[in-house]
Amino acid sequence: MADLLAVPLKRPSDVDVINPLKNLIQSRYSTADNPENCTEAVNEFSKLRNNAIWKAFEKYESSLEIIYGYYDQLVALEGKIPSQELQVPFKWKDAFDRGNIFGHKASLTVASLSYEKVCVLFNIAALQSSVAAEQSVENDDGLKLAAKLLQQAAGIFSYLKSTVMLSIQQDPTPDLNPDTLGALSQLMLAQAQEMFVLKAIHDNMKSSIVAKLAAQADDLYAECLKTFQRENLRSMWDKEWIPMIGGKQAAFSAVAEFQQSLVARERKSVGEEITRLRTAVEKFTAAQSRSGKSVFSDMLNKAQRNLAEVEKDNDFIYHERVPDYRSLEAIGKAPLAKSLPLAEKMSQNFTDLFSTLVPVAVHQALASYDLRKTEIVNTEISKLRESTQELNGILASLNLPAAIEVTDSSTGLPPSILEKAQTVSGLGGIDTLKRMIEELPESLKRNQDIIDETDRMLNEEKAADDALRQQFKDRWTRTPSEKLTEMFRSNSGKYRQIINNAVEADKLVQNKFNTHKPMIELLSKPLNDLETSLPSGNGGDVQNSSAVGTLRSLMEEVETIKAERDSIESELKSATTDMKDKFLLALAKDGQINEPPLSYQALGQAYGSLQKQVAESLAKQKGLVDRIRAAHQQFVAERGSTVGGREAMMCQLAAAHDVFRDLLNNLKEGTKFYNDLTQLLVTFQNKVNDFCFARKTEKEELMKDLTQESSRTAPAVPPSTPSYYSDPKPDNSAPAASGGAAPTPAGPGQVPSNLPYPVYVQGMPLPYGTAANAPYPVYVPPPMPQSYNPYGTWPGNYQNYPPGTYPPGTYPPNSQQPGYRPPW
Repeated sequence: MADLLAVPLKRPSDVDVINPLKNLIQSRYSTADNPENCTEAVNEFSKLRNNAIWKAFEKYESSLEIIYGYYDQLVALEGKIPSQELQVPFKWKDAFDRGNIFGHKASLTVASLSYEKVCVLFNIAALQSSVAAEQSVENDDGLKLAAKLLQQAAGIFSYLKSTVMLSIQQDPTPDLNPDTLGALSQLMLAQAQEMFVLKAIHDNMKSSIVAKLAAQADDLYAECLKTFQRENLRSMWDKEWIPMIGGKQAAFSAVAEFQQSLVARERKSVGEEITRLRTAVEKFTAAQSRSGKSVFSDMLNKAQRNLAEVEKDNDFIYHERVPDYRSLEAIGKAPLAKSLPLAEKMSQNFTDLFSTLVPVAVHQALASYDLRKTEIVNTEISKLRESTQELNGILASLNLPAAIEVTDSSTGLPPSILEKAQTVSGLGGIDTLKRMIEELPESLKRNQDIIDETDRMLNEEKAADDALRQQFKDRWTRTPSEKLTEMFRSNSGKYRQIINNAVEADKLVQNKFNTHKPMIELLSKPLNDLETSLPSGNGGDVQNSSAVGTLRSLMEEVETIKAERDSIESELKSATTDMKDKFLLALAKDGQINEPPLSYQALGQAYGSLQKQVAESLAKQKGLVDRIRAAHQQFVAERGSTVGGREAMMCQLAAAHDVFRDLLNNLKEGTKFYNDLTQLLVTFQNKVNDFCFARKTEKEELMKDLTQESSRTAPAVPPSTPSYYSDPKPDNSAPAASGGAAPTPAGPGQVPSNLPYPVYVQGMPLPYGTAANAPYPVYVPPPMPQSYNPYGTWPGNYQNYPPGTYPPGTYPPNSQQPGYRPPW
């Protein structure tokens, strides 16, 4: 007897995994310096899927290795790409839904890699049961392979029972219901125990061993029968399943009794032998009656012969009392069949197609490290730039170094002013600033349009879902949009706040430009025009002042400290630490990454000395400014004159030069900031498109199911009255009344043509990280452009900004507190 029950397979649908997977990998794992060439791997993955999901229906042992390989790829990929990030509408049909005359089968579409993995794992267990059912029980190899596959299938169904709801996060199809999976696990375990019983019989093992193995099979099938007959499950199975399970339960109980009767015969316990044989014959008969098949016919015939023989011997020779069956000692049990745990690698020859991608944990640790690194770099560069601006402002107010320079005879300008004018003209002058400032609104508008379009698509998807939910009420069973897009909208808000901060930064740029525009225009003119624009006059004889030498020496120190700061800033921007290998090593060693200590240690090594240099430079400036002020006071006293109109304008020109350089740098970095933000927003929008396309597919499938369901449940059309069935007319000459026309039925299950389908079907991916037991992934803030933020360099304290806001791109004073999350 080896009529094993094979679980039917879930039927998949073809989907395009190439474009979404390629876009996701390139957007999250590729950089300009290290592009990830994933095209070949993605194409191979798509081919592997197409081969694996359909090869399973051939039900050969060789098909198992193919589907094993695809499942291992899914597991490896899910460890590197969060399952909710891949927005592919995976559709799988219910395995036990036999359909109807309309061809309908229950299905579920979920845009999640976890759902694909669950369905593939279900099909692996189903295919294992099918391959086991094809094995011959007449040889050891067939029995061993069947027992192994059935135990593996039992372990898979048990694993799915405890994980399916967390993986799918919505109501599954009936075949993936935890109760269904639990029942299938019990069935596979019972059938595996059956293989051990048949193996023991085939090997002519001792009757006591066979009896215990059969008794265990009896118990397993009895529990299985109870589960399969539950009200919520019994309608799912094929009509022969429950009778078959009931028949096997009775059959193995009979086998156990028969084998134990042989043990009693060896002990010369005639009474017990008779009782057990009678029970065995009854149960063999019951097994045949339940299943409608002949089961263990050879054993039944032998039991009948033994019973007739032993009863005859007892009647004529032994005259032993035949005990009641309930008084007999229970047969022991030998539970050899066990649910095998899910193997870490199911394929024998697994090669990770995406081996170059780092695991999710490493990717998250790298993102956290980059955030901490960017914070340190921005903070230190801000300190340097603000301090330099303060120093330039002090020098400009004192008209240094122009006040201590000898006027150039050819131009009538001090060398420092001459140099500043040539620098401004060489960098394009005021026309360059005007052009770059005029480009800012266009860049801003581009980013605003992208985020507006993204929000519009999210709103349309939600409006369509809400309208259909209102129309179909409880029958609209898919997950509400607000649950799936909660984090998406949060990320959208973060990006919009970034844009709002940039708008404020643009205003600061414009105001600063307007304030110094006249002097920058003057510096941009030819030197003759610049000299003509300066008021006439001379502040005194520079050569006769003893403080001039001191001031010139101090000005050299100023240039030195500025050069040092340029070098420090360059080192801050270029300092790098490869944390990928460190995080991978930590993950391999401990199974987890304790990111903060590793990051702080690496950041201390990379930036500790530079932070010390920044602090020393700031302290050095304080002493230098005090000496400059003292020397300038002495210079003014010795010169015997105050600053006139000419020197005041020179002060303004010096300040305008410094502002020009700052504005030029900030506008360049601001332009790069907008361009980087555009790339992030385009990636964000693409993810929204992928999500909503998956939602559209899911919606259409559910609409189709509901429409077909309405068609099936619509009232039957009343039959038309036969033409011959009518009351005769009083006038015999009048013709018989014709039959009435059949009433026109209402359109069954029709759906209004004005359903609020969204024009665009887009959505947004869930955030990157996942908690071990959280129903939704843990939030990770949207990324900022990975460059120095130009809008974080403006001097001034935080009190100058509205409550709850800070200078764009900067960090509030408590940003170093534990648990603090920056606004972007």
